[in-house]
Amino acid sequence: MNKIRILLVDDHDIVRLGLMTLLNDQSDMKVVGEASTAAESIRLAEKLSPDVILMDIRLPGEGGIDATHQITTRYPKCRVVMLTSFADDELVVRAIRAGAVGYVLKQVGNEELLRAIRAAVRGEALLDPSTTARLLSRVREAERKAEKDAFRDISDREMDVLFHLAKGRTNAEIGRLLNLSEKTVGNYIGTMFDKLHLNNRIELAAYAIEHHLFDRMGNE
Repeated sequence: MNKIRILLVDDHDIVRLGLMTLLNDQSDMKVVGEASTAAESIRLAEKLSPDVILMDIRLPGEGGIDATHQITTRYPKCRVVMLTSFADDELVVRAIRAGAVGYVLKQVGNEELLRAIRAAVRGEALLDPSTTARLLSRVREAERKAEKDAFRDISDREMDVLFHLAKGRTNAEIGRLLNLSEKTVGNYIGTMFDKLHLNNRIELAAYAIEHHLFDRMGNE
């Protein structure tokens, strides 16, 4: 059985020693190198071609996130798992954008770390559970804000018109339903084109659907 070849990157000798002991005790893992700086990790990634790199975020020099970006760009077969003491959501997002496939806190148990390494080899992403929960909460909050902002400049009456337009109704039909003249409906639609920087009814209807207008107003 081919063992998972791992490069350890941490500027603390004692941390690397503990990790090496743990990983080399696994029947399917082998530590092939150690680095204490970002620059050294990049050099060893090229030299050793490890399957997985356990990368500390805070390193002397460029830092673990910059090193991760360079490594995953140059050597896409190397899977980087961030190992850090900091449960910092911004760092998690930056690490993921840099190409990391895992983010594990040093405080977690050994089994969680081993699971993250094995998941990385399979091409799966794995985050520390508490970190994942916080990130999902942030994403949902951002989505709620985006949905609210999507219609921020649209008046209540324009929303009524948009609702029926997205249902595929003509200006005349919308006018009858809302007790408005056909010309007034057209004016409302033209105003929404300007506010939302859209060009036609199809784009306006697509915008309404994309931003869940029916959920906001009730799907009548």
